[in-house]
Amino acid sequence: MIKINNKNFKNTLSKFATGVTIVTINNNLNLYGKTINSFTSLSLSPPLVLFSLAKTSSKLELYKKTKLLTINVLSKNQKLIAINFAKKKPSWKKINFFINNDGNPIIKNCVSNFECRVVDKIKKGDHTIFICEVLKVLNNGKLKPLIYFNSKYL
Repeated sequence: MIKINNKNFKNTLSKFATGVTIVTINNNLNLYGKTINSFTSLSLSPPLVLFSLAKTSSKLELYKKTKLLTINVLSKNQKLIAINFAKKKPSWKKINFFINNDGNPIIKNCVSNFECRVVDKIKKGDHTIFICEVLKVLNNGKLKPLIYFNSKYL
């Protein structure tokens, strides 16, 4: 074991394979999406999930104000979507999506999509953790997930 520092901590965390999600919101008819790999289930009853955003995230304040959002779990062939929404100013022009009844964008051809209501926000370290109640889900069992491992999409 070696003493922890930011570089070796980040490198060690990169060895944990995660799925890749885009968390989407609609703020006053403006659509936003952020690439997130800090997504996990929290509870089956009630159905809760969580994700986190860095306090340096350019859209953190918009996400903190939202009550409803969608978490889109990307499929293996959606790497370019993940790269797009990891940018400071992503484009919706080439994104295949539809708007749900709550006005939020849902990305098509994902492994799964979660329509959620934000129930809590917790500031910890350099991130804000969003705890969300899942209201509706959509699944596509035929698709393989996009994986993030060792700082690369697989």
